[in-house]
Amino acid sequence: MNVPTFEYLHPDTLNEASSLLSQCGKKARLMAGGTDILVKMKQRRLVPPYLINLKGIPGLDYVRYEEGKGLHIGALASIESLKSSMIVRTRFPMLHQAAAYMATVEIRNRATLVGNICNGSPSAETAPALIALGAEARIVGQAGKRSVAVEDFFVGPGSTVLGPGELVAEVFVPEPPLGSGGAYDKYSLRRMDVAVVGAAALVVPEQGPAAAGGARGGRPGDPVTPGIIDDIRIVLSAVAPTPIRVRGAEAVLRGKSPSLALIEEAARAAAEESRPITDIRGSAELRKTMVPVMTTRVILQALRAAKLEVC
Repeated sequence: MNVPTFEYLHPDTLNEASSLLSQCGKKARLMAGGTDILVKMKQRRLVPPYLINLKGIPGLDYVRYEEGKGLHIGALASIESLKSSMIVRTRFPMLHQAAAYMATVEIRNRATLVGNICNGSPSAETAPALIALGAEARIVGQAGKRSVAVEDFFVGPGSTVLGPGELVAEVFVPEPPLGSGGAYDKYSLRRMDVAVVGAAALVVPEQGPAAAGGARGGRPGDPVTPGIIDDIRIVLSAVAPTPIRVRGAEAVLRGKSPSLALIEEAARAAAEESRPITDIRGSAELRKTMVPVMTTRVILQALRAAKLEVC
């Protein structure tokens, strides 16, 4: 099936793209990688009269690390560039996992991280990791620039906080807290498929002689004691109208020594906070059943990465 007729616009700068988007209003759509919008256009689920391609704007395909501050990801940086980046793999492993688990190499070479979140899908592959890491979307528009936490970026299915003429220029991911550990995983029929349930967890251990069995700041001969979870973020996708932090589940573990009983309690709390629907990928009942499984899995993986002992 061919794509419907449209007018093709190719700006040379972000400001020009914003101006075109503002002029065309809801009749226009942006394209970065095109892996989502072109499929929708072929299926006639989306028929925009104007298509604004960002590919001609130079200098937006970067993945740049700033020592001690964080990671800058340009609007045209591909998912594959994140997967293949040693900086992402070593310093932001949770984001590397999300990129590696997404689709096929052919799609990853075209799809962009910014496009993945701007699509507004509740099952956006990179959203749980970005939210757990405290990432922010840096937005430009005719009225100027602003930053929005990725946690607050999603409004509903297919909907984001972007206003008329606004687009995301980059995503910034701050340096993870000292000693923290994170993990992302998903349940899907095949690893390449969109998540039926996605989950991410970031664990920040309490720092001090007793933390992590005396491994962080303790002296030789200090008693070995289980570490304390100073902070934790748990994020789910594909189980609510937007990707969500399950704060009730986080509260179960925050400030405590992790135990299997507490992890099971947190997993049950996560299931209670989820609001899944039935779609072509899975039923609401299946998602509700898999939420505690996936929550437990990423918490355990994050604890191992943070070198925290489970009682």
